Amino acid sequence: MRYLLILALPILLEACQPNNEKEREVIVLTKKDTPSTLAKKDSVLTHDCKVLFRQAKTMDSTILKQLDLNIDLANKAIRAFTDFAFYCESDSLSPVYLIKSAQIAISIKNGNQAKIVLERCISNYPKFKNKPAALFLLAQLYDEQSLLNNEEEAKKIYEQLIFDYPKSEWAKNAKGALQLLGKTDQQIINEFNKKPQK
Repeated sequence: MRYLLILALPILLEACQPNNEKEREVIVLTKKDTPSTLAKKDSVLTHDCKVLFRQAKTMDSTILKQLDLNIDLANKAIRAFTDFAFYCESDSLSPVYLIKSAQIAISIKNGNQAKIVLERCISNYPKFKNKPAALFLLAQLYDEQSLLNNEEEAKKIYEQLIFDYPKSEWAKNAKGALQLLGKTDQQIINEFNKKPQK
């Protein structure tokens, strides 16, 4: 018995040591949450798709009600959307939440985050009905000087969109964007002013 106690003591002491990693618990979002309470809540670590969907849906609703940009809340929404999309990859709403995540990332000037989720949406969901929209957003991301600022890559993606989805509305938008690629804001304004008004 004494030997058993001696063997169990190191295990018991190890178990009682403080954990250096911060433990996370599942946080359930409620309708009573406000932007300030949501910004204070820690991120969720769960793989339960029902919980992740509820959180993504709540964050989506909360973000839509915002009048001002709240970066903390935007980052929490990005996290909720990407958690759902990454852990519940087979859900038909996953690519939708990837696009939503990208849109929010773009609004807070986080071009790299937007690029990651858009590329994932494009590559992992080849039959997604809004894939042309994802391609267009990715091209715009590269086209924008304040984000990824790579006109060659933007041109390549616009052309891919036109080739792969020639009859889509997004292809029409891509053709227009290609005509403006590389031009300054003033040059675009001058061209627009030259066109006859309908």
